[in-house]
Amino acid sequence: MDALAVIIERPEHLTVDRLDLTPPGEGDMVVDIEWSGISTGTERLLWTGRMPPFPGMGYPLVPGYESVGLVRETGGAEGFAIGDRVFVPGAACYGEVRGLFGGAASRVVVPGRRVVALPDGVGEDGVLMALAATACHVTADGAPQPDLIVGHGVLGRLLARLAVIAGAEPTVWERDPTRADGAVGYSVVDPGEDTRRDYRCICDVSGDSGLLDTLIDRLAPGGEIVLAGFYDTPLSFEFPHAFIREARIRVAAEFKPRDLMTVRGLIAEGKLKLDGLITHRAAAPEAPEAYRAAFGDPSCLKMVLDWRSC
Repeated sequence: MDALAVIIERPEHLTVDRLDLTPPGEGDMVVDIEWSGISTGTERLLWTGRMPPFPGMGYPLVPGYESVGLVRETGGAEGFAIGDRVFVPGAACYGEVRGLFGGAASRVVVPGRRVVALPDGVGEDGVLMALAATACHVTADGAPQPDLIVGHGVLGRLLARLAVIAGAEPTVWERDPTRADGAVGYSVVDPGEDTRRDYRCICDVSGDSGLLDTLIDRLAPGGEIVLAGFYDTPLSFEFPHAFIREARIRVAAEFKPRDLMTVRGLIAEGKLKLDGLITHRAAAPEAPEAYRAAFGDPSCLKMVLDWRSC
């Protein structure tokens, strides 16, 4: 088997070409991809070459960890049938070409245990499962809901939606007025207009390495800052402000399978909505232009590649 795939050959040089796929082994599922999302966080770093040292890092590579497709071969995985629509959080099935994260292709071979069946009626919005699970992971194991979220991109919006579901009323900081819309159950403000300095839990999804001192200054005593973005330069802060507030800083790591199952349940119950977050679409062969738009157009919240004609 082979597949059409997005290949980042080196920083800022991307092609779409055919790659041979690793034959499926025991327990491997074959999925024909319908849609894949472009991440403006980690994939931007892969595109620019600024990704810090990371397991499996190197070029050429196939990016993508936000894919939705139809099961072609179940590989014996229980609970799946041919034709089921599933979410695929990436794949590593391209031989010498690295799969980091490997989901941006017309077909993938992936261990069945990594695949998640999508609720009925979920189509291209299913690519947002990864970001929804990332948002869910922020408050896993009983961690508090954020009362301030920094950034009103897709991840920030999903964090806010999950917080509202949990009964919270978060504030979201956003400097770009074109991204201030779409809030339901929470408020979006410019940080320059916010005078509060008593936030108990601040979650930063901006990826801005220089914000820590600003955020610490807005904490209540004993408050917590959660770093849920991805940062390509070292983070630092002035100790006295953190000392006075006895501030805590926590890193929210990669989402886990249970986070995916949690958001799947919320979507199936109609509690978590994924609408209004995909703003741009492109046919997969147009990926070079789509990646530039995803990273350069401020109006683009989420770009999706359509693989159905491939």
